[in-house]
Amino acid sequence: MVTRSTIMDTNSFRSEHAEALDTDTRKLTDKRNKILGESYRLFYRNPVHLVRGEGQYLWDAFGTKYLDVYNNVASIGHCHPAVIDAVNAQMKMLNTHTRYLHEGILDYTEQLLTTFPQEINRAMYMCTGSEANDLAIRIARQYSGGTGIIVSQEAYHGTSDLTSGCSPALGTGQTLANTTRLVPAPDAYRVNTPDLGEWFAQQIQTQIDDMKVHGIKFAGFLADSIFSSDGVMPNPIGFLKKAVDVVHANGGIFIADEVQPGFGRTGDAFWGFARHGVVPDVVTTGKPMGNGIPVSGLFAKSDVLSAFSDQTPYFNTFGGNPVAMAAAQAVFKVIQEEQLQAHSKKVGTLLQAELTKLMNKYECVGDVRGAGLFIGFEIVKDRISKEPNKAFALDLIEELRNTHHVLTSVAGPYGNVLKLRPPFAFQEYDIDWLVGALDKSIAKLQG
Repeated sequence: MVTRSTIMDTNSFRSEHAEALDTDTRKLTDKRNKILGESYRLFYRNPVHLVRGEGQYLWDAFGTKYLDVYNNVASIGHCHPAVIDAVNAQMKMLNTHTRYLHEGILDYTEQLLTTFPQEINRAMYMCTGSEANDLAIRIARQYSGGTGIIVSQEAYHGTSDLTSGCSPALGTGQTLANTTRLVPAPDAYRVNTPDLGEWFAQQIQTQIDDMKVHGIKFAGFLADSIFSSDGVMPNPIGFLKKAVDVVHANGGIFIADEVQPGFGRTGDAFWGFARHGVVPDVVTTGKPMGNGIPVSGLFAKSDVLSAFSDQTPYFNTFGGNPVAMAAAQAVFKVIQEEQLQAHSKKVGTLLQAELTKLMNKYECVGDVRGAGLFIGFEIVKDRISKEPNKAFALDLIEELRNTHHVLTSVAGPYGNVLKLRPPFAFQEYDIDWLVGALDKSIAKLQG
């Protein structure tokens, strides 16, 4: 049986596509197949061979320029000079671990903690979001005395043993932990309810009750506050609050996975969770904080973290190293000085308005939703039935790549939501390229 992952296999190159490749691309894909592990995946039926990036643009080996509408890891833009200079300067002086004193980690932490609610006052650092979420789960279990973790139905939180056991988006080939419970995504487009917050809170309570029946004590709820892997579900603002109240009433903690919605991405707030008026117990971040340099963080209430840290020493060789901290501080400085949160809100609002015009023009565009520069563009067979149209969505991203040189991908359980999530370098003048490409591509595919 061939297993499929919604985040790895929905938009991917497979062996049946090989015959259509040009000679140079075929040589590279054949070499990958020969010497790399078979778990890897490439984007697109005709994989993109990238060689250079700058800001919101990428160039392939043939010199073709692409508009990047997907890679938020390079959050402030590919090859940003501020990050390059900061990393280069620190590499020339020192790079070691956190068992020696260094000002970099302290200066950065003091600055970043000012963006959090005052209850969140401790920091720890790792290299990846997977590591941050792994530690967060350990903390939740130590603090609560339980083991049960609740995540959304299409969540992705990492690749470690603990986090992959809480990441249903990895597909049927990855077994979920028997202490993991899933709740349906808070999908305002498809869930017919007058109060999405109340509905979602009840889903959480139902799974906590199920844990009790099976002798599992509830430890925490782990969620990406924009539910990106579920298909981008940001609204209505504030709907998450009742769910967090239920979590706390049942003795668990709320872990806000801010790898994707954090650092001003949503425009409305610096952190995605802040849009909902909630205070998490633990917050995790990932590589966008370093513009792609391997750095991640965990930020927590001191009493929650102490339940773990008073008992268990923690060490991550490269977590919080001076070079990673230099990159992170450069990113934070650029976000603040260039007012990129406000930029995300302004440009994202304009982009969403233009995308909504396409929804009004084409029956196959079922919904446009988002916050700042994080937008879901849902493809359906028709707006009355809302039946997902995965095949059309996949053809659409291929047409965008091949003809109009726009890079994006899909998300959600049906693989039919285009996840439009460009670097902050994306400008108002890039809207015409993206929306024009979508307009022409949809028209062409509809015949």
